[in-house]
Amino acid sequence: MGVRPPARPVRLRPRPAPPEIVARTPPGQFITQRLPVLHYGDIPVISLDDWRLTVDGLVEQSLSLSWHDLETFPRVGLTADMHCVTRWSRLDVRWQGIPAGAVLAACRPTPTARFVLISCAGGYDTNLPVADFAAGDVLLATDLDGEPLTPEHGFPLRLVVPKRYAWKSAKWVTGLRFLAGDEPGFWERYGYHNEADPWREQRFSE
Repeated sequence: MGVRPPARPVRLRPRPAPPEIVARTPPGQFITQRLPVLHYGDIPVISLDDWRLTVDGLVEQSLSLSWHDLETFPRVGLTADMHCVTRWSRLDVRWQGIPAGAVLAACRPTPTARFVLISCAGGYDTNLPVADFAAGDVLLATDLDGEPLTPEHGFPLRLVVPKRYAWKSAKWVTGLRFLAGDEPGFWERYGYHNEADPWREQRFSE
């Protein structure tokens, strides 16, 4: 009786993504259904009784907002894609929170304010042009996928900037300072690209 030769391994080709998904995925990214937890340093322990959002710099009205104060601001929902510099993308992330435009209306940046430096608990910060911060899809988020933010995802307040890599969507936000000149944030000082456009693969500085 002869010996049957071993079966040749079956090679499965990955199913190509639908065209509409491909169109929403920036170059060099892969799609995940998770929202990985990545951040600098330890997760800060924050009490809402002590937490405040400070808004200052080149503004007509400086603000020091408690959590109770923040609850008086308008709230909106936002469904947006998130793209991380580590090459994962998650589509249709559901956020809820305060539109950045509502904070701008309250503090009224002066005409000389061209940039905003976002500071966070734990010493992290990041920077944006005021024009980018004022975009209609930028949110100071309090909820993620229908639930309040957890500490690892930025409780109690997280910036969401869908058109930029996710390090610009800073967690644990505590301050907004409006400036005439640009000041690089934490990762920008360590060589990440200042603009962080995922569609142009602006991951690192030249």
